[in-house]
Amino acid sequence: MAERRSTAFPLDPSSEAFEPFIGEWDTTGVHGMIPDTVLHGQASIDRMQPGGFLRIRSSIREDVGIPAGVAILGGDGDSGRYVLLHHDDRGVTRIYDAAIEGRVLRWWRDAPDFAQRYRLTVAADGLSMAGKGELCQDGSTWHQDLDLTYTRVGT
Repeated sequence: MAERRSTAFPLDPSSEAFEPFIGEWDTTGVHGMIPDTVLHGQASIDRMQPGGFLRIRSSIREDVGIPAGVAILGGDGDSGRYVLLHHDDRGVTRIYDAAIEGRVLRWWRDAPDFAQRYRLTVAADGLSMAGKGELCQDGSTWHQDLDLTYTRVGT
């Protein structure tokens, strides 16, 4: 695992939990609504200075309608609650609840017409992550959304 990145302010436990996810990543995967297509992209996860927030940037190379996006993740050191703010190249913004449990980062949005959930799990060796997304557009039936394998760049 990479050494801890320096920060300008002291970190509380909610922001210390970001460490396993930080890095540059190549991605490959599939989307449930885009059959027979392997997707390739990249993600960059880094601390926003002074260190208490995580910035997640992602893009897919194939022109299949998956937007490039940026998200900001932050936590409440007292309650352990996390929130992820998302903005993409279509101009769409969303707010997700989030949680970090060890090497697993989850975020979800429970809007009745377009609910989403994503689970990102860092491998024990820290060199890869598995991402699994699901979406629900009718309030009850969940379908595969974006599933990605993340491979750490430069290892």
